[in-house]
Amino acid sequence: MKNGDSKGLVRCGWAGNDPLYIEYHDTEWGVPVTDDRTLFEFLTLEGAQAGLSWITILRKRENYRQAFDKFEPLKVAAYNEAKINQLIDNPGIIRNRRKVAAAIINAQAFLKVQAEFGSFAKYLWSFVDYQPIQNNWETLKDVPAQTDISQLLSGDLQKRGFKFVGPTICYALMQAIGMVNDHTLDCFRHTVVRDLARNTDILNRI
Repeated sequence: MKNGDSKGLVRCGWAGNDPLYIEYHDTEWGVPVTDDRTLFEFLTLEGAQAGLSWITILRKRENYRQAFDKFEPLKVAAYNEAKINQLIDNPGIIRNRRKVAAAIINAQAFLKVQAEFGSFAKYLWSFVDYQPIQNNWETLKDVPAQTDISQLLSGDLQKRGFKFVGPTICYALMQAIGMVNDHTLDCFRHTVVRDLARNTDILNRI
């Protein structure tokens, strides 16, 4: 189903009518991200989303930024049990102990990847040869929940100790940070993101 607004702009059907969702769709989703702090933010939020809707996470995003020290991996990696309990008591985030603990474990694994590859971005973008994949889906039904690449990424992350990084979560991450352009063909952002990706030298940015 097409999702148009009063200006005639057609968006991906999942964007709905929520202003927060629309802003995220129109400004962030699918735009290539190479900043490690932002990548850790998305990695954490995608894990927190497991079993929930993305709009639920978006509404709590600012709370997460405050609760998790603006997603600085070095700070999150040092969280102790007292900090975990503090986070569990925070109504502004998803109060799931496994997800909170996973964020800390992932921060520690994240730092190891940075040390090995120079940056997490270099590691992550290597799975698509440092070039966003341009898909041409006609409808939302065509968009896959996971792909061979997301399965490879998931397997490698799990070997490195990351949690809440199944292939579906990994594909959602890839979509969010622009490793793939999954805006449907009728969405006005499809060509915008495609052209932006063509003009972005990923290797130079990481």
